[in-house]
Parts: sequence; C-alpha cells; structure tokens
Amino acid sequence: MTKPVDADHHLDTSGLTCPEPVMLLHNKIRDIALGEVLEILATDPATTRDIPKFCNFLGHELLAQDDADGEYRYWVRKA
Repeated sequence: MTKPVDADHHLDTSGLTCPEPVMLLHNKIRDIALGEVLEILATDPATTRDIPKFCNFLGHELLAQDDADGEYRYWVRKA
C-alpha cells in the first residue's frame, strides 16, 4: 500500500476494540496543530464506521482510508 498522504503524527490502536480507538483518536487530535495530518492504524473493523462519523461530527477532514489484511488506516486533517 502506498501512503496517500504524508502524516505529521501517527496513532497505533492495533489490538484495541470499540470504543478505545476513537477515544485515543479524540485525545491525540487535541494535541496536534490545526491543519496537521494524523495517520491512524487500527485492527477493529468498527473503526470503518466510527472514525468517519467522528470526523463528520467534529468537522475534521478524513483525507483517505485504506484496509488490507485486517489493518485499517486513516488519514485525518485536524480542522
């Protein structure tokens, strides 16, 4: 897989299940600057629903998402 976006920050939530990945995302995105990109790695398939909803609700931009071999990756720009 090629990275669709260069990330400024990374968050690995592998092995965690709902609601932990989104809780960690919520905490991490607070700590980054506006306009920076956070790459999230997850193994919980529920993130395919939860992370887009998180972005939509809080106004962050979901730049890209990818899944392969049980891993889910998301690139989110803080708004």
